[in-house]
Amino acid sequence: MSEVLNHQQIKKKITRMAYEIYERNLNSKAVVLAGISGMGEILANLLATELKAISPLEIEQVKIILDKAHVASEEVQLSNEIDLQGKTLILVDDVLNTGKTLVYAMKPFLDEELYKMEIAVLVNRSHGLFPIRPDYTGFELSTTLNEHIKVDFSGDNFCVHLH
Repeated sequence: MSEVLNHQQIKKKITRMAYEIYERNLNSKAVVLAGISGMGEILANLLATELKAISPLEIEQVKIILDKAHVASEEVQLSNEIDLQGKTLILVDDVLNTGKTLVYAMKPFLDEELYKMEIAVLVNRSHGLFPIRPDYTGFELSTTLNEHIKVDFSGDNFCVHLH
């Protein structure tokens, strides 16, 4: 197992992603960060904190509740009701592998009249089985299908490992 990103590197990537989100959404009514349960939700919280510190944008959050192991057979739910009319929605997850989880995470938002929908991930592995491309990426990493990325946001020592 080797460390790909350390705590300081992750913090810098999140700050850079927040600035990119701010720059690309200056004209948005509001930005809704929709974090996928688990590490995606934590990343969305970190991005929201950073965005609130650097911008006057109205930032809202919602958690996407899904079972990553059984996305096709389980219902995708939201943690709370949220008005999305005319707002920018950013789906947030820690790692983009094949894109399958993000495709299913879009399901609750397909009938909404959004301003636009974007995707933010900390690590993009570029193994696209689905035509999903992140708008905001912290780190691009080409890996084999046998390798695994583990993001750890616990405690005061965030890290990303490849194993």
